[in-house]
Amino acid sequence: MERIKVKTGAPWEDKVGYCRAVRVGNTIEVSGTVSLLDGEIYGPGDPYLQTKRILEIISEAIKNAGGDISDVVRTRMYITDQSHWQEVGKAHGEVFSDIKPATSMIVIKALISPEYLVEIEATAIVCT
Repeated sequence: MERIKVKTGAPWEDKVGYCRAVRVGNTIEVSGTVSLLDGEIYGPGDPYLQTKRILEIISEAIKNAGGDISDVVRTRMYITDQSHWQEVGKAHGEVFSDIKPATSMIVIKALISPEYLVEIEATAIVCT
């Protein structure tokens, strides 16, 4: 089975040994994604804007692997502050209100950098 790797050129990909997304067969797994634009944090201090940007990055990675955001069957949201759940949930709902993937929202102590308030992983299954 072919393995398709989607890389973004982020410096961490080679340092840590991963890529943004991997497709094997009809399954696409998207790595934990934080809010970046042109190498800088996008939406500092704003969990809603960070979530919107993260979902844009995830959607692009899935497209680059031959899928569509509507193929997402699972998301995992990691947040660093429980009080942000509604803003993160709102942004998630704006993208997935009709798709309704299985999901988890988990409050964690911290992400790799304190500026990141949200990290999201996704799994997509391409059925076409």
